[in-house]
Amino acid sequence: QVQLTESGGGLAHVGDSLTLSCAASGRTFSATTMGWFRQAPGKDREFVAAINYASGRADYTDSVKGRFAISRHNAKNMVWLQMNNLRPEDTAVYYCAAPRETFYYTLNPDEYSSWGQGTQVTVSS
Repeated sequence: QVQLTESGGGLAHVGDSLTLSCAASGRTFSATTMGWFRQAPGKDREFVAAINYASGRADYTDSVKGRFAISRHNAKNMVWLQMNNLRPEDTAVYYCAAPRETFYYTLNPDEYSSWGQGTQVTVSS
């Protein structure tokens, strides 16, 4: 298991930028894919972005491509989600997560077993 703690959420206006941070501890971070997911009120949790353990690959859901960027620093056990040009539809609780397996890349939330407590992002128009 990986222990995850998110920070950096808050209130933003349309077009603003926010950076979410996630601190990890426990399992070897450098062997662990990391993902960001979000859940808006009344909606299912959805995939936002993921980055593989070697930082060689990252994927995004279509609605955030070109606006969000995921990055990680393995020596610091940190992963970030830079969110630019925020829109009202980005309003959600954002979760940092890690899958059950090491050296495994997945975008499927069902394969993620470690989750942070979530951080609220609210984008006002």
